[in-house]
Amino acid sequence: MPVNTVAVPTMGDSITEGTIVDIPAPPGTYVNEDDVVVVLETDKVSVDVRATESGVVTEIHGEMDDVVEVGEDLYKIDTDASAPEGGAAPPANDEAPPAAETVTAASAPAPAAAAAPPPATAAPPAAKPAAPPVAPPAPKGVGSREESRVKMSRMRQRVAVRLKEAQNTAAMLTTFQEVDMGALMELRSKYKEEFEKKQGIKLGFMSAFVKASTAALQEVPAINGYIDDETNEIVYRDYCDISVAVASPGGLVVPVLRNTEDMSFADVEKTIAMYGQKARDGNMALEDMAGGTFTISNGGVFGSLMGTPIINPPQSAILGMHATKMRPMVVDGVVVPRPMMYLALTYDHRLIDGREGVTFLKSIADKIADPGRLLLGI
Repeated sequence: MPVNTVAVPTMGDSITEGTIVDIPAPPGTYVNEDDVVVVLETDKVSVDVRATESGVVTEIHGEMDDVVEVGEDLYKIDTDASAPEGGAAPPANDEAPPAAETVTAASAPAPAAAAAPPPATAAPPAAKPAAPPVAPPAPKGVGSREESRVKMSRMRQRVAVRLKEAQNTAAMLTTFQEVDMGALMELRSKYKEEFEKKQGIKLGFMSAFVKASTAALQEVPAINGYIDDETNEIVYRDYCDISVAVASPGGLVVPVLRNTEDMSFADVEKTIAMYGQKARDGNMALEDMAGGTFTISNGGVFGSLMGTPIINPPQSAILGMHATKMRPMVVDGVVVPRPMMYLALTYDHRLIDGREGVTFLKSIADKIADPGRLLLGI
């Protein structure tokens, strides 16, 4: 048949539904193979649903903010339709002819708000894209008392639930250490050019913290385990999968570095760079963020001096890095300025005793203060 029906694709083992947050190709739009037709947002990530064949989109089974389940019909495409002269036209050129169709209004925020039923209070949240254009041209006057409401995304709702679950389930305790970053900064400064020339990637500080954390996880196995609340069992892993935060246009995402015990400094830097590029391009897959036995959160990039990170369930601990600041320190009886960083480890006290938590964090601090320990395995 010339008109094919495309269903909501599988988006991960634990994902059963998603919300329509954008319709780049409304009905009447000619799309080439691999063009984005609909954007779905799940609890974990946004998913671009792309055309598997070229043709004209004839129908979208849903509107903005509608929830669709995996396997349901999502859109129809006429694969026998001819491409317009000059190739596939941008969606903006194809939106004008079918302006009377209700599905087209769903992709255009302003008309959708105007055509909405009487409950005016529900219209602005439903047309989320309208919020950004309104804010800049309407500067607030001095003494303004206006308020605005924006619907929470599914991802933000899920994050809120998980954070509260972590607080309600784990007996979280945070311990602190301070570390002298001088030796690591000197090492990086000395070898960064040679490292980049040989490895093809810049040498950062995250690789040292990943390798130091991996070594400490092997020294203190309890940190790398977790409690299975359903069976009342403790699960110990003999591998280290470390989650790291990466910036994306939609916010921070936390991909996982797999088997960091087998990674070199260059492997860590290349993998983080690869995830960073995928995040910027919007190509981060659910599989990239699934799992993880330990998390490193670097609030220092935003200037945070100290904080208490929250565990990412079902993990049992998380390391918080912070900003490096010059502070007066006593070295060999003399007060000298040194580049110091506060480290914080939040751990589940149900599984991890204070001795283990402090020993683990002190091990990381010692390895960062003296990178030679990583080479010697001590």
